[in-house]
Order: sequence, then structure tokens, then C-alpha cells
Amino acid sequence: MDTLTEPVAVPMTAAVPVYPGGRLSDFAGTLRMEWIKLRSVRSTYWSLLALIGGIVAIGLLISFTTVSRWGQTTAIERAVFDPTFRSLTGIFLGQMAIGVLGALVITAEYSTGMIRSTFAAVPQRVSVLAAKAITFAGVALVVGSAACLAAFLGGQAIFAGKGIGVSLGAAGELRAVLGGGVFLALLGLLALGIGAIVRHTAGAIAAFVGIILVAPALVSALPRPWSGNIAKFLPANAGQSLISVHTSAGQLSPWAALAVLVGWVAVSLGTAAVLIRRRDA
Repeated sequence: MDTLTEPVAVPMTAAVPVYPGGRLSDFAGTLRMEWIKLRSVRSTYWSLLALIGGIVAIGLLISFTTVSRWGQTTAIERAVFDPTFRSLTGIFLGQMAIGVLGALVITAEYSTGMIRSTFAAVPQRVSVLAAKAITFAGVALVVGSAACLAAFLGGQAIFAGKGIGVSLGAAGELRAVLGGGVFLALLGLLALGIGAIVRHTAGAIAAFVGIILVAPALVSALPRPWSGNIAKFLPANAGQSLISVHTSAGQLSPWAALAVLVGWVAVSLGTAAVLIRRRDA
């Protein structure tokens, strides 16, 4: 005698959004997915707030300190004074905030296991990495450039009291300010690539800090001319050239510095793209 069985309820899982093309592997859909992820977590807003606060607050503080002791500066110091670079000094604190956020963009998914769902929805893993990089770089570029512009304008307003401020329209000024935003976006991408390679938040941040802060200190301990020849190719020192209007001897030109930073990002993301295809999630 046949028996009838009651239908078994299947627990519902989180729905995976399907975009007009019918496949989430469509790159435009992947970009939208990554944008939703980036703007839906608190760490994004806290990191960007720290980025803006660090760049603007430190820039204004350094500018005010410079003006307060301007009468004590020597003729040589005044001759090499770069008001744009001085007002953007806070960028070297902001770089840590953008590096942490860049690492979190991907390591947070590995730590929670959400990356498995992402790769199940988008089997083309390199597309996921590319979408994360494009989305994050866009946000970092816009926010970083806005913060640098605010720091520049505030700093020059302070310098104007001593007649040493410059306008944004002066030669090289706009390039240096926008270079700050580009520098931050590239550093964030470097951290994202490291995060994809390491796959652990603490390890990725430690590696990023090692490259940005520890490596210059170690290189400076080398005998000359090795120390100078190597140091200018490190990301932090290349960034200094990018946001300076007047480069000093031993520094890269702004465009050479940009090429060096792009090279660092290419190695980081290129290595991540290879590993992300070969390793299990």
C-alpha cells in the first residue's frame, strides 16, 4: 500500500539578486552588488570619516604651527617651503585609514565565510576582484580628493595671514591636490590586493603597515647611495613626490612617482588575481 508523505519544508536561504541579464556574472550586476556591500557596512563610513578627519585636521594643525613659528625660520627653509605639501601633510595619517578599509573590503568576507556565497553567485572570481577594485577605487578617489581639497583650502587660508599662501590655479597646485586623491586610491587598491592574497584582516593590515611605515625605516638604515636609490621607489615616498609642487633632489618626478605607485598596485592585484583562481574559498 502506497503511503502519502507530507511535503517537507525547505528552509529558505538568502536570495541572490538576479539582474536583467539573468546571470549575476554580468559585470554590471557584479559592480552593483559590490557597491551595495561597500555602502551597507559601518566600517566604510568610520574609515572614510577617519580619512577625512585625519587629512583635514592634521593639515590645518600643521599649517597653523608653521605660521606660528614662521618668524623663526631661516632663509633656506623659506626658499624651499612648499605650502601645498605642508597643508596636505595629514595625508600620511589618512593613508592608514584607507589602507585598513581597502583590506576590509575583501578580508571581511573571508572572515565571515560570505565569500563562498559571492563566488557561488559569480563563478568568475577575477570579475569579483575587479568589481571590488573599481567600486572601492571610485569611492576612495572621490572622498580622498575632497578631503585633500578641503585641507588645501584651509591651509592656504591660514598661510594667507603671512602672505605665503598659494591659489589652486597656480602652476602645479591642482595637480598636487588631485594627486593626493589618486595616491590614496592607489594605496587602498594596494591594501585590497594584499587582503586578497593574505585573506586575514590582521595579517593584511600588518603587511600594509610594513610596506608603508616599516620598509622606509629599514631602507634608511642602508648605506648610501643604496638607501636613497631604493627609498624613492617605496609607496609612501612616491606619494610624497606626487603631492609636492617642488620636488627636491633624489625625489621622483610626479609622473614617475605615479608610474611607481601603479606598478605596486599592478603587482598586488595581479598576484591576487592569480591566487584567487587557484585557491579554494
